[in-house]
Amino acid sequence: MPVVALTDNYTFPSRSRQELYGDDQLVHVLWKGNRMMAAAATFRAPKAMPWADFLGALVDPWAASDPDYVPGSGSGWTLDGQPLQPDPGKGLAELGVGHKSLLTFEA
Repeated sequence: MPVVALTDNYTFPSRSRQELYGDDQLVHVLWKGNRMMAAAATFRAPKAMPWADFLGALVDPWAASDPDYVPGSGSGWTLDGQPLQPDPGKGLAELGVGHKSLLTFEA
């Protein structure tokens, strides 16, 4: 249900807007169907970070807190609801991952 502000006191810039992060961006990652990881995790990552490094340095250590996770086993990736075939050598920005994008996967 949307919230309606009664005054204009809430007209200030977001504290998580892209310009505050320089060459970095926030990326949300959700492991679909995992009861232990019920919500998306948010990572701060350089826009140019290669996909393989993003997985190895950020996603794999987070997902490994579930003992059933096998590093690199993520499949069925989506980017903001659209199917994604990630290339391990391409940077996040090259793959279309933007500030506050949502990546989802299944394991």
